[in-house]
Amino acid sequence: MTQVALDKKDTARSSDPAASNLPKVPVARKARSVLVYLSIAWLVIIIGAAITAGFLPLAPYNVPIGPPRTPPSFGSLDTILGTDTLGRSLLSRIVHGAQVSLVIGAVAGLVGFLIGSCFGMIAGYFGKRVDAVISLLADAMLAFPPLILLLALASILTPSVGTILLGLGLLAIPSFVRLARANTLAWSSREFVRAAKNMGAGDGRILFREIMPNVLAPLASYMPIVIAALIVAEGSLSFLGLGIPPPQPSWGGMINDGKDAIATSPHLVFVPALVIFFTVFALNQVGDHLRTKYDRTLHD
Repeated sequence: MTQVALDKKDTARSSDPAASNLPKVPVARKARSVLVYLSIAWLVIIIGAAITAGFLPLAPYNVPIGPPRTPPSFGSLDTILGTDTLGRSLLSRIVHGAQVSLVIGAVAGLVGFLIGSCFGMIAGYFGKRVDAVISLLADAMLAFPPLILLLALASILTPSVGTILLGLGLLAIPSFVRLARANTLAWSSREFVRAAKNMGAGDGRILFREIMPNVLAPLASYMPIVIAALIVAEGSLSFLGLGIPPPQPSWGGMINDGKDAIATSPHLVFVPALVIFFTVFALNQVGDHLRTKYDRTLHD
């Protein structure tokens, strides 16, 4: 087709009133938030520092390096965030405290995810009495005050990493039970599940081969948000003096150590508090981004 013919064809299209009245639909573009990228960068930095804490050129977290309550200075890497009430490097204690806070939050969240998702899918799929019993237990656990449960466990058992993991894992289970149950109820009524039942597939195959792959993605997208809440809970428990015993640092314990000197040395409180704030904020931003991407209920 020659250029003259193409020009005539374009002219005919432009002169067609029906074609000119068609609405112009803009191309859909997903908004990319800068906060999400900054949150991912912060999480990469703090997780990388926690993993490589033993190889970083930092002083030991339990050895004094100078005068106590020294404000932040750029004299050396160890004093860039100042020193605590015993003259120990705050930067070193922040990095080693990240190991405790992040590991406890991630492990407790993973335990709650695995156990809660399993029971939630069973309740949503089988229904009736099984659903009633599991839902009743989940509602009872959600109704119990979280801080009271953690304080009771810490007073009965010896404060340690295992005790905190037990308490935080119990707190995370009912949330995932309810989420898994709701998603399983939605997927159980789909056509491919009914087709699998009509073809004679067993309950185990339908639950773990048909429903579970569709339920795991939206449940996993809630993990960062749950981990953020667990980090705050661990920090609250350590602030009350019932968390990780010294000299092992934790972010909440560092705030507890510096609260008496907040008037004269505010960096003792604000440095670990800002680290908790940035970490929790980053996890919430990443969690909201994953929910928007993988949770289909938000798009229906």
